[in-house]
Amino acid sequence: MVFMPKNKKKIDLQNMEPEEKLKYEIAEELGLLDRVLKEGWRSLSAKETGRIGGLITKRRREEKV
Repeated sequence: MVFMPKNKKKIDLQNMEPEEKLKYEIAEELGLLDRVLKEGWRSLSAKETGRIGGLITKRRREEKV
């Protein structure tokens, strides 16, 4: 379990919704997970956030086929 310093919200990477888990997995693959866990999603640039969103969309399309 990881603690978010700004809002003291607990993040349990093992026990979350599939869509939310996918977002964290992609952030990890892109090397952004440490920053997200430490500083929150707002610390990412628009380019980084868009990349995560694009990869989520790509994976959803692949699952449907």
